[in-house]
Amino acid sequence: MLNKMRARLVNFLQKEDGPTAVEYAVMLALIIVICLAAVQLLGQNSSKLFQTVAESIGSTS
Repeated sequence: MLNKMRARLVNFLQKEDGPTAVEYAVMLALIIVICLAAVQLLGQNSSKLFQTVAESIGSTS
């Protein structure tokens, strides 16, 4: 059983599918990191904007 799994792993890595799958995984990880950073940045900016608007509304009433 171990030899069969090893043979499948070697076959997978020798084909072009193995490196391609790794490349796609790395690209997906980078995209996720960029999206998370963008959401965090936009969230902070939106929070500041809402706080400014809330203070502005509070000071006029």
